[in-house]
Amino acid sequence: MTERILGPGATLGVLGGGQLGAMFVGTAHRMGYRVAVWDPDADAPAHRIATYPFPAPFTDHNVRDQFASIAAAVTLEWENVPAELCDWLEQRCPMRPSGSVLRILQDRIEQKQYLSSRHLPVPAFAVVESIPQLISGVDRLGLPAVCKTAKSGYDGKGQWLLRDSHDMREVEHIIETTKPRHRWILEQFIDYLTELSVLVVRSDRGESCVYPVVENRHEQGILRETCVPASIPLDVAEKATELSKQAVTALQGVGVFCVELFQVKDGSLLINEIAPRPHNSGHYTLDVCTVSQFEQQVRVTCGLPMGETRLLSPAVMVNLIGEEMQSVTSSTGAYALHSTAGAVLHLYGKRMIRPGRKMGHVTFTAPQALVAAELAHRFTKGLLKPA
Repeated sequence: MTERILGPGATLGVLGGGQLGAMFVGTAHRMGYRVAVWDPDADAPAHRIATYPFPAPFTDHNVRDQFASIAAAVTLEWENVPAELCDWLEQRCPMRPSGSVLRILQDRIEQKQYLSSRHLPVPAFAVVESIPQLISGVDRLGLPAVCKTAKSGYDGKGQWLLRDSHDMREVEHIIETTKPRHRWILEQFIDYLTELSVLVVRSDRGESCVYPVVENRHEQGILRETCVPASIPLDVAEKATELSKQAVTALQGVGVFCVELFQVKDGSLLINEIAPRPHNSGHYTLDVCTVSQFEQQVRVTCGLPMGETRLLSPAVMVNLIGEEMQSVTSSTGAYALHSTAGAVLHLYGKRMIRPGRKMGHVTFTAPQALVAAELAHRFTKGLLKPA
């Protein structure tokens, strides 16, 4: 499809209406665009600010026709949408990224096989469709190892760390009681030094720009905080940047991508996963970059030039998970946070609080990285105390 530029006043479509979708909608509105949001969850935050909300299943063909009739271009905020829907939409308008790219990245097995075939470094892995294949995979990779569902699963869901025979029996039971044709991927456990991620933006013209490498810390599979810039040697940052660009180029992806990496103790880098959308670890761009990841998403979707990725200040982003949101919504908590120089609060508008659910985040900015880290550390310690 020939590239065309969509100016302000056009209607953009986004599949998925969570916090990423809401941030996309807010940014698009600021830039003069209307937005149609399609998400099966009627309570999704982006529906409340969308120009055209579509709270319906992705299998609803009437909604599909309505959505396609008003969206001049479509993007994603969530990778677990039907790739077939993206293929269908792509025949009618620009789809950023494409259904073919989504099909690779939404399946962990397809993703690892694709990257490996392009000589891009990934952890050793094995495909698991049965208990014998699990046992064979463990024999080859050894323990500990990580077993993940091939599709879906995020924030630690659908993932199991296998350390001994007890863990093996638990996963064997899951395989035994799951519907046929379900697949898992068994990955070598990586004893890494640091978890890194890199945002890569790639246009329809094959041009790309890259944000600074960030350092991530997880708790129970959920991102707790992101530090930018990452406290790694310059040569490691350069390797991470180049490897991330190579991966997105190999995919021929168009849009915003987050490449998650392991920095291994021997100095090498391995690609963990690639997300075909803006990412939680890129939220700092809203507050300390000249152009945020969401504005880049609008720009690439519309065929506009990519923006610069200049970092204006060091920052640490801390996620608010589950009941932790109450620490900043009580009167004393809100006063304390807003008394902190450089603290920026983002709440996602989710009405239902659940354990493990991301409810918002706080970005701590400062002229020096150590100062931002200390502010974030004090705040995180406070989250562990009763509200």
